[in-house]
Amino acid sequence: MQPSRRAFLAAAAAASASGPAWSQSNELTALTIKRASDLLRRKSVTPVELTEACLKRIDRLNPTLNAYITVTREQALATAHEMAEEQHRGKWRGPLHGVPIALKDNIDTAGIRTTAASELFKDRIPEEDAEVVRRLKNAGAVVLGKLNMHEFAYGTTSAVTYFGPVHNPWALDRIPGGSSGGSAAATSADLCLGSLGTDTGGSVRIPSSYCGVVGFKATYGRVSCRGVIPLSWTLDHVGPIAKTVEDAALILDAIAGYDEADPTTDDTPVSHYARAITLPAARLRLGIVRTPFFDNLDPDVQKTVQGAIEVLKKLTSGVRDVKLPAANGLNLIGPEAYAYHIKWITETPNLYQPATRAILQRSADSKAPAYADALRRVYLIRREVKKVFRDVDLLITPTMPSPPVTIEASATQSATTRNTSPFDVYGLPSISVPCGFTGAGLPVGLQISGAQFAESTVLALAHAYQQATEWHSKRPALT
Repeated sequence: MQPSRRAFLAAAAAASASGPAWSQSNELTALTIKRASDLLRRKSVTPVELTEACLKRIDRLNPTLNAYITVTREQALATAHEMAEEQHRGKWRGPLHGVPIALKDNIDTAGIRTTAASELFKDRIPEEDAEVVRRLKNAGAVVLGKLNMHEFAYGTTSAVTYFGPVHNPWALDRIPGGSSGGSAAATSADLCLGSLGTDTGGSVRIPSSYCGVVGFKATYGRVSCRGVIPLSWTLDHVGPIAKTVEDAALILDAIAGYDEADPTTDDTPVSHYARAITLPAARLRLGIVRTPFFDNLDPDVQKTVQGAIEVLKKLTSGVRDVKLPAANGLNLIGPEAYAYHIKWITETPNLYQPATRAILQRSADSKAPAYADALRRVYLIRREVKKVFRDVDLLITPTMPSPPVTIEASATQSATTRNTSPFDVYGLPSISVPCGFTGAGLPVGLQISGAQFAESTVLALAHAYQQATEWHSKRPALT
């Protein structure tokens, strides 16, 4: 059994204070982004050492987890050397300078194949970086590679992929969730220090819950989706997956903001999220959304989430039950996904995985009036949900109602989006944080959601919860 992340970080802090340089034998990959950044800034470790450590761990564990589709070894080491040289010259780009990050494989990378886990795009090489990649690179991040996922982000298991299923680090026979399964698995297993995923119905938060890490999607329009292979333009979000809330905030600081070339982004001022995590939580009013979020919960999930709520009661001004406007029955993803895929699904349907092909073909009969009505309802719901925050500041729910199924069972049992997809419809910021384990040792996630552009408030409570608990410091036993 590997030591807890908290124990390791304590050792890291002691090493950093004493001054000697780190060697490759140290478990550098277990560092949080914040701790790694502190060590890099003090020159206790170099970007090259940190990148090499991640690459070695990828070599050792990726054949088991199948989290990466493409490892950009040469480019990553070249960037790490560049960041080291910049630091030697006195240039420091910020907290992500020299930090190894990985990207979901539906996020474009110039000169590096971006497949969306599909045979259709297995040789697709974009000419330009997605806007979020450009921003990460400007912040000094080292891109380790591209992560496996549910094909075209159209599912919740990450077992439907041309490159083979992703395995959950906590139980290799289980799904990691999806569609950002590779991002969550790689982050949980320390194959990167953090990652990016996309979230249309819960695809950042579902795998983060199942893999015991933090997954955050900001308000719709807060982060650019330009250069990301779309699933649904009306619902798509890009967000960080990280080991801690603080790390998620550091990544969000780098990628958030208006993009004049992306019409979905909003020109609302951006906060300093890494500072916002220290905002006091004592006066926050919490709303518990019972129906349908707490309906038919797995008993272990029920017990674990209730325990988390008891902790939150002590950290805040208290909780009350609230209701949210209905956000189900909206057929937006089908028509919008079909609109993007119409040429390929018509001409080369054999290049899709059977499950993806079937769901896309079913959308061929989508009717314009039904789609227009669904789109109008989204706009109305996003306005109506604002009223909820007159009485509460944040909303509390389980992230997932049950633990992950086996990869074998996932052919007939998908991970539900019941608790996550409403917040994509609402367009509200929502985070999943680890809050315990089932009796079988599988992670459970707590979902905290806030008002439009209230990312700082969501992050502050999530961080306060992590400071009061140790669930996020637990690590899967991988060798």
